[in-house]
Amino acid sequence: MKASRLAATGAVAATAVVVLSSPAFAHVSVAAEGTAAKGGYAVVDFKVPNERDNASTTKLEVNFPADHPLASVMPEPVPGWKIEVTKSKLAKPLTLHGEQITEAVSKVTWTATGKEGGIKPGYFEKFPLSVGALPEDADELVFKAIQTYSNKEVVRWIEVQEDGAEEPETPAPVLVLSAASADGHHGSTAAEEADAKTENAAASTESADGDSSDTTARVLGVVGIVVGALGVAYGVLAGRRRSDA
Repeated sequence: MKASRLAATGAVAATAVVVLSSPAFAHVSVAAEGTAAKGGYAVVDFKVPNERDNASTTKLEVNFPADHPLASVMPEPVPGWKIEVTKSKLAKPLTLHGEQITEAVSKVTWTATGKEGGIKPGYFEKFPLSVGALPEDADELVFKAIQTYSNKEVVRWIEVQEDGAEEPETPAPVLVLSAASADGHHGSTAAEEADAKTENAAASTESADGDSSDTTARVLGVVGIVVGALGVAYGVLAGRRRSDA
C-alpha cells in the first residue's frame, strides 16, 4: 500500500512539473509604437512569432475590421517580404481631410520572397503599418490574422476574446485605443514626428552656432584687453627710458 501511494504521488508530481515547465505559446499580436489615440493616426506593429520547429512562416494576412474602416493604411517596406494591399468598397463613405472616401483597406498580405525566406524557427518578425484615422467611438480594434507556414500549415488567429472568459486558443490581434488628450490632440503621423525631429535638430544646430559665436567673441575680447594692456605697459616703459636719458 505504501509503495502504491508513493508511486501515485510521484506520478502526480511528475505531471505537475511537466505542466509548470511547458512554455506558454505566443501568438500574433498588434501594438502601437507610442500611442494609438482615438481619432488620430498611429504606427502599429504586427508581431509574428514562429511557433514551429520544422517550418518557417512564409505568409501573413491581416484583415481589417469592417465595422470601423480605416481610410489611410500605409505599410512600411520589410526586407524579404512582398506586400499586397487589398481595398474594398465601403457601404458608407468616409470623410478624410474634407474628401469623400468610397473605399478602404480590407486586408494587407505579406509574402516571403525567395526559397529560404520567411520567419525561421526560434525567431519573430514585426510588420509595421501607418493607420488612421482611428475611430472615436471604439475602445479597441480587432484584426483577424492568418499565418501560413512553409509546410502548408495554416493557423487562423481569428477568435474574439469574450468578456469574463478565458483567452481563446487562437486569439485575434487586438489594438487598444487610448483617449484623445484634453486639448483635442489625437496623436501625430510619422511625417509630423519626422518634421518635429528635423526642427529640433535645426534648433540644436542654431543653439550650438550661437554658443560658438559667443565663445569666439569672448576670446577676441580677452585678447584685445591683453594687447591693450601690453601697449600701455610698453608706452610707460618707453617714457621712463626717455626720462632717464
